[in-house]
Amino acid sequence: MNTDILQGRWEQLKGKARVKWGKLTNDDIDQIQGERQKLVGKLRERYGLAQERAEQDVDDWLDTH
Repeated sequence: MNTDILQGRWEQLKGKARVKWGKLTNDDIDQIQGERQKLVGKLRERYGLAQERAEQDVDDWLDTH
C-alpha cells in the first residue's frame, strides 16, 4: 500500500492499528495521521523495535488491510 492510500484510509485503519499495537496511545494515533514513517517511528519508540522490524511489521499489517 502506498503512502497516499494509507493517508486516505487512515480514518478507517486507525482503530485497527490501535487494536494491533495496543501500546500506541490515542495521541500517537492522532500524530501519525496516516504517515507510514510516523507509524514506524512510534512502533520503534513504544515497542523498542529495530527499524527493519518495525517497517516489516507495518508492511505486513498493511498487506492484510
